[in-house]
Amino acid sequence: MDGGGSGAAPNAGRTPEEVFRDYRARRAGMIKALTTDVDKFFKLCDPEKENLCLYGYPNETWEVTLPAEEVPPEIPEPALGINFARDGMNEKDWLALVAVHSDSWLLSVAFYFGARFGFDKEARRRLFSMINNMPTIFEVVTGSAKKQTKEKTPNSSSKSNKPSSKVSRAESRSKAKVPKDEEESGDDDRDEEAEEHDNTLCGTCGTNDGKDQFWICCDNCEKWYHGKCVKITPARAEHIKQYKCPDCTNKRARA
Repeated sequence: MDGGGSGAAPNAGRTPEEVFRDYRARRAGMIKALTTDVDKFFKLCDPEKENLCLYGYPNETWEVTLPAEEVPPEIPEPALGINFARDGMNEKDWLALVAVHSDSWLLSVAFYFGARFGFDKEARRRLFSMINNMPTIFEVVTGSAKKQTKEKTPNSSSKSNKPSSKVSRAESRSKAKVPKDEEESGDDDRDEEAEEHDNTLCGTCGTNDGKDQFWICCDNCEKWYHGKCVKITPARAEHIKQYKCPDCTNKRARA
């Protein structure tokens, strides 16, 4: 899975995790082109040049170049001619359009490898579940990823934070502080939420103390843990795609 316009011949037995790492690295390179390296990217997309494509590579770099000449190409090709619309659109709109096409290309490459490596239904589900847990390039470039993160901040009256339901593994069960003028109206909701938390015990210490602290749920056994008991902070949890508690990790190591 090396290269953008061309890739190394696939080997049998590749895993969804390997394909996901390839996807994540290519995505990182393309995000650099459309954000931190945007001035360089803009200059390279000269409308006077031939059809150009944006490639992301497995080493997290990017390149604007001509498409592969071989037919059919070794892997799917990205959108052709992204440079032609550069001066005919608002720059932000143009970057957003390139981002959308980049997302489509990354998905097509991931699906291609999944088919080429003979992934079954479960393997494809694992692959695209990992992909779906990451913001799209479009969301990163347009800033909507940050907006979604803010919207997911736990609210005192939200039922999505109750541990009896399957929620995001990195989502805090702590109750958001309510302004004084709203405290009275929110008392009933907080009382109901507190009751829902009473029966949930930490998988490590066996208590339900610290209901207003950060908790994390294991994606494997679905048990809840105090963040401090498993040494996971909210900041670290933001970067964990698939959390496994110490017990599940040790079981896998022994197996």
